Amino acid sequence: MISPGYPAEMAEFTRGLAAAGASVFGVGDQSMPALPPMARDALVHYLPVDSLADEAAVAATVRELARQVRIDQVECLWEPYMLLAARLREELALPGLTVAQTVPFRDKERMKQLLDAAGVRTPRHASSATVSGVWAAAERLGFPLIVKPIAGAGSADTYRVDSAPELDDILPMLRHVPEVSVEEFVDAEEFTYDTICVDGEVLFENICWYRPRPLLTKLHEWISPVTLALRDLTVPDLQGGRALGASVVKVLGFRDGFTHMEWYRKGDGEVVFGEIAARPPGARTVDVMNYATDADLFVAWGEAVTHGRISQQIERRYNAASIFKRANGAGRITHYEGLDRLLAEYGEHVAALDLLPVGAPRRDWRASIVSDGMVIVRHRELAKTIEMTERFAAELRLYAG
Repeated sequence: MISPGYPAEMAEFTRGLAAAGASVFGVGDQSMPALPPMARDALVHYLPVDSLADEAAVAATVRELARQVRIDQVECLWEPYMLLAARLREELALPGLTVAQTVPFRDKERMKQLLDAAGVRTPRHASSATVSGVWAAAERLGFPLIVKPIAGAGSADTYRVDSAPELDDILPMLRHVPEVSVEEFVDAEEFTYDTICVDGEVLFENICWYRPRPLLTKLHEWISPVTLALRDLTVPDLQGGRALGASVVKVLGFRDGFTHMEWYRKGDGEVVFGEIAARPPGARTVDVMNYATDADLFVAWGEAVTHGRISQQIERRYNAASIFKRANGAGRITHYEGLDRLLAEYGEHVAALDLLPVGAPRRDWRASIVSDGMVIVRHRELAKTIEMTERFAAELRLYAG
């Protein structure tokens, strides 16, 4: 397992592999004491390296390990090192995504080119490594546009651009990005399509509804981002997205493990592909999916990639939603307002409560969607779930000073 303890959710997936019966060896650039206890407990052995970005050193470490024990597969769920994992598989002649198969999941332009060729509706798009190329793409595509890293994850360094003066303003902020994707802005609601696959077949699927779109939550600190895992995936409004997701997985040749796709539903019902990653969603979304199903999808993934099956009977029992909170003010958390009242009213439907304690320093809301804490609520009725998310978003307040 590449990076078994970072980001934080990786410890859960390391646990999932061990729970599925695998002997898990970890390779990462955290020290052994820095590993989360859950990851340490799940590992048979851990090999620290100075930096996972030093591919030659990592490969040498893994080759030495392979001389001592049999390695059956290489797993990596942290996006920056998926190509490293693919190169290790090829060197050791192991199953799983090859470099050629991994590149379209990392390169947003290549991804869309393959889907375009298969007739999948994508935003009109181009890529560029130069300022002049971005301007040429903007002239061809027209405004509004989205400009974002071609190999990014989440909404980091992603900008909506409505005019030439705005493009002029944001280009200096992208100087550190080697290559960007320039694409049509799709005015629509935004959803996910998440799967666990075995041999290319979808064994588990999930759809989340972002409320509001991540691009808006990135721009405005006062917004409490909500990710809502929907209970009923059979409603007509979701069928276009489900079909789109299944076709994308097939076109890109994904075989085993988690995928996380984002897609748009326009006001006229048209569905448009956003992007896809060969990994699970982040920002505690797998926890939300677990609360929606009362399953352990970390173990389900472990079983899928090691045994080619999922033993759990997974039933969508609830709508479940995370609400991420951002404190007012700077410095350290001083107090909360509204929590007691909301818990008195909705406590039985609150599945998880994880807020920064009083005295803790605020997190950078621009760098982490988790921000200063999270509440997860769940209910069988969608309207009630939405009501709770809106109440916690509006009435639960954290203050810092």
